Amino acid sequence: MARIAAFAVAAAAAVAACWTSGCASTPTEGYAATTPYPTKYRSVALSVFRNQSYMRGFEQDLADALVKQVEQSTPYKVRSEASADTAMRGTITAVELVELSKDPATGLANEMMVRVRVDFEWVDLRTGERIVAKEGVESSALFVPSYPAREPLELGRFAAVQQLANDLVAAMQSKW
Repeated sequence: MARIAAFAVAAAAAVAACWTSGCASTPTEGYAATTPYPTKYRSVALSVFRNQSYMRGFEQDLADALVKQVEQSTPYKVRSEASADTAMRGTITAVELVELSKDPATGLANEMMVRVRVDFEWVDLRTGERIVAKEGVESSALFVPSYPAREPLELGRFAAVQQLANDLVAAMQSKW
């Protein structure tokens, strides 16, 4: 019984020590129990990115992925540009299919990669100030079109767009 009481006291002391010294008041000072996203904004407008590549449809896929990622991962609501505090705009500058390996017997691709590159900016619509602007943000994903996997291009496309949406939303976080 005394061992249980001693363990309980030690555990309570450890929790109290961690609780009082573990978290900072802001993410710039260390671990924080607050959101890593700027709190002065409440909403974001997400327009469909322009697409300068020869592969069509990526802009719509990216718009859908961004809406889902912003709603899921941030405190912001997605709204129209007329009612939003901020807006994210951008351009898909390149979509490339890169052959990573080929079958020596057939010459057909064994592994391929979809690479997507964008330039984007996140703007405060009230002041016109750029919150974040980055060029050449890149995402890539592997797919295996050869036998026996026979993965379609759409699998690589989906993975690359999802990763790109994650990266763009992560760029919305406060500077550490």
